[in-house]
Amino acid sequence: MVVTISATHDHFLRIGAAWYICAVALLLHIETAVAGASIAFSENERILVFKNTDEPRDAAAWLQVAIRDAAAEAGITLSALDAVCVSNGPGSYTGLRVGLASAKGLSYALQKPLITLPTLQVMSAAALEGLRSGAAVQLNEVQALCPMIDARRQEVFTALYDQALQELAPAHSLVLDENSFARELEAGPVLFFGNGSAKWRALTQHPHALFTEGHPSARHMAGLGVAAFRAGQFADLAYCEPLYAKEFYTTMRPK
Repeated sequence: MVVTISATHDHFLRIGAAWYICAVALLLHIETAVAGASIAFSENERILVFKNTDEPRDAAAWLQVAIRDAAAEAGITLSALDAVCVSNGPGSYTGLRVGLASAKGLSYALQKPLITLPTLQVMSAAALEGLRSGAAVQLNEVQALCPMIDARRQEVFTALYDQALQELAPAHSLVLDENSFARELEAGPVLFFGNGSAKWRALTQHPHALFTEGHPSARHMAGLGVAAFRAGQFADLAYCEPLYAKEFYTTMRPK
């Protein structure tokens, strides 16, 4: 049995459990996992329009307006989308909930697939773009990419990726000390980045510890999103949840 879901410019179809994807993918990307929020529309890996805000007071309302305005600016009809992509953690509890709820709502209303992307992988894509654009660190020096999202005290959310953005170590929370990443650093240069990397920079003097910028942004989701789309890696709307990497904690006292 073949089920075809059509878009105005293209289509994809499913045969059994396999998805067969046509050449062009028009995607919406939503990123709210860390500070601020951003959205982008892309055609394959090419960004068509991008909008961001550093500190939205109401991220959900900002997303609605930004998506509407960006679509109008690029001449995009939302029904023409092939999928909705969201940066799905780890990160801010509130930001993750807002981003995923918005992405789920659009995906359901438009009857389009939902793609969830690891925020740490999105950060790694941003860091790689920076290296290719002439950052102080040379691309050929780096053996592993290590994104870091700030958590409380000396803790970070982190993972390891290679330059193809393949996972070397899964997302996890880590309390940093002077001996962190000893094995990885002995093996070769590791590039650290993200808003949690300053904690690690203050602890290490290892010559293989390299540092650069790398923050999650919707404009760095296009390559990952289209790869997931072509592979048919879609989330279950009913059951997908943000990746928190640890139990959510609150500073509120019980009544």
